[in-house]
Order: sequence, then structure tokens, then C-alpha cells
Amino acid sequence: MTGVPPPALTDECLERELEHLHETRHDTFLHGSEDALTFHTARTADLEEEYLRRNPDRVIDARRTRHGSRELAGQDA
Repeated sequence: MTGVPPPALTDECLERELEHLHETRHDTFLHGSEDALTFHTARTADLEEEYLRRNPDRVIDARRTRHGSRELAGQDA
């Protein structure tokens, strides 16, 4: 694995790395080699796990849950 280990990143760098990976995901999926896609997937997972470890009490947007989305749309939950 290349790149700075996730625990060694500052919060700001971790968020910047995640933003970049999310921005490049679609292009990597469509046009990257198998190795590139495998690396991208693994690096994204490692950084996301680190983010979640550091932010266990992050605010969850109700619209990002199935129940909350249905409730906001006036559908049966």
C-alpha cells in the first residue's frame, strides 16, 4: 500500500484525501486498470474507516437513512 497511513494524517488531510478519492471514484471505476481499481477501493476503505473511528458521534442526516427519507417524503416508514 502506498500513501500516508491513515492514522498519521491530520483531520484536515484525512478529509482532503477522502474528498479526492470520492471525486475520482467514477473515473477510476470506468477507466482504471484492475490494479488501479483494487488500490482505489482499498485506500478509500482504509481512509473511511479512519474517519469513522475519529468521528463516532458525527451527525447523521435523516435524509440519508431509508426511514428518514421515506418519512420526509410522506411515505409509510
